[in-house]
Amino acid sequence: MKCPFCGNPDTKVVDSRSGEDRKKRRRECNDCGKRFTTYETYDVSDAPTLLVMKKDGSVELFNRTKIIAGISSAVKKRPVSAERIQKIVESIENAYAVRESAREKPIFTTTEIGDMVLSQLKECDVVAYIRFASVYKDFDNADSFIRIINDEFKSQM
Repeated sequence: MKCPFCGNPDTKVVDSRSGEDRKKRRRECNDCGKRFTTYETYDVSDAPTLLVMKKDGSVELFNRTKIIAGISSAVKKRPVSAERIQKIVESIENAYAVRESAREKPIFTTTEIGDMVLSQLKECDVVAYIRFASVYKDFDNADSFIRIINDEFKSQM
């Protein structure tokens, strides 16, 4: 790894910590002695393309920006971090990788993706769950909200 300060290609790893999705390494330059941090992540450039079948039967490429936008709307002004949103999206991508390695159906439906998002939002924030469900399940009246609250959160009341 090249030192960002002096350009020396000879650096050593001083500390290494693993996270769920990447490895953080603290490095020191053997020439100038300065320290810097690098992050090791998976290279997904050669990963298979995630396809999504929409309700109308059309197929399009998975767009993580769309999912992030939808989740972000649901968690607006709620105590859900950007990191948590990223983990939700990454879990969807990981579920696809597992499916792909098992040689199962290589296409997710919008329903499968929506259900995965809902299950994770239910664990982290009830209000965000209901907001997302209201759009995803196309609520058209107050009874829809009451029904989902009674069905999904009866045990918490």
